[in-house]
Amino acid sequence: MPLVLFYPHNPINSSYTLNYMVQQLTLNYMVQQLEESLSRILTHVYPVAGRFSESKRSINCQDQGITFIKANVNYQMDDFLQQARTNFDLQLHFWPQGIKNVDATNLFTIPLMVVQITIFQCGGFALSMSTAHPAIDGWTSFTFIYEGSKVCKLGISAENINFMSFNLVNIFGPRDISKMFKPSAIFPGKRLDTKLVAKKFVIDEVSLLKLRDKLTNCNNSGVLSFKPSRVEMITAILWRALLRASQAISGKWKPSLMSFPLNLRGKLKYPEAYNPFGNFIIEIPITFEPKVTDMALQDFIILIREKVQKIINYCDVASADDVVDMVANLYNESYGGREWGANDDFEEFTCSSLCRFHMQEADFGWGNPSLMHFGSRHNQVFWLYSTQCGTSIAVQMDLKENYMDFIERDQDFLAFTKI
Repeated sequence: MPLVLFYPHNPINSSYTLNYMVQQLTLNYMVQQLEESLSRILTHVYPVAGRFSESKRSINCQDQGITFIKANVNYQMDDFLQQARTNFDLQLHFWPQGIKNVDATNLFTIPLMVVQITIFQCGGFALSMSTAHPAIDGWTSFTFIYEGSKVCKLGISAENINFMSFNLVNIFGPRDISKMFKPSAIFPGKRLDTKLVAKKFVIDEVSLLKLRDKLTNCNNSGVLSFKPSRVEMITAILWRALLRASQAISGKWKPSLMSFPLNLRGKLKYPEAYNPFGNFIIEIPITFEPKVTDMALQDFIILIREKVQKIINYCDVASADDVVDMVANLYNESYGGREWGANDDFEEFTCSSLCRFHMQEADFGWGNPSLMHFGSRHNQVFWLYSTQCGTSIAVQMDLKENYMDFIERDQDFLAFTKI
């Protein structure tokens, strides 16, 4: 799961613009600071420095370390950012090298994390990180970066680093799950052969609030008995627009499955499940079968709310064994079932909300990032995250090219975006 953060050179807060030699010395010092702070963090987040066992069911923590790559690009960051805001494919060049060659055959021999820092001619940086998703979820990755930025900037010592726990094994110990999943089950999020393109849209907050008022206003025939969140409304708007795109392309309305990743931290009754290292999310499958061509927006919102809230309520009282059983059942009934997982005649999308993460504030001593890029371009995903001002939500969409062409002309969707 790659992530790239771009940090422009800021001469106002820097002293290394005097001459080329001073600039290079300062750049080298900044890279050294980053490298040393990563070493200190790894004494705390020790599983990252290990490797998967050959069974891929555990991590051998023998201090093998992570890969740290230093690179240079013969380009000015201002020129790059101007092009990259409209051509997202340019940002893929800053992924850590070699990560696309990772598969099941070499997973146990490579690092769980690869970090690359790329220096532009002007002194700006691109900091990219890719992690092994089976062991490291978004919360772990983003917490690692955000807390790591404070370690780098403030020079926090190794003995004072303590931002995640490693005791989840106390409630989810080793167990045989081989018989819990259907043999024919396929992994959710089938990789697509079709080329995916990415674009970013900023949701208009005023239009979103007007929609909420319209849907919940009792004096105006409000159709919802609850106040939908921004994430629920945006997911519903995008999902419906994507199904319209599907119908326009295929000539028929298809059933659809929306994967909704849910972070389980803080949702279980166990204190060990508050801030643990690892991959502690579940993919909630939300299914939609069109009965008529007029798909009301509130139908999607209700589907999302009821399914997600049902899982949250269950997790609040469930035992660890119950949670494991629930995950297996969700998988078998949807991704692994004959009706959905083994059926190619349905539309599958994923919505991942990153709105509560502090990525815009990951200041390593170089200021805040001016541009972020997520994702691996393997599945049709839309990523929701807070804008730099913090008052709006940006959406990065990774879609098939013909779907993206439709979305860019869909007036119902564009009514909720800023120009």
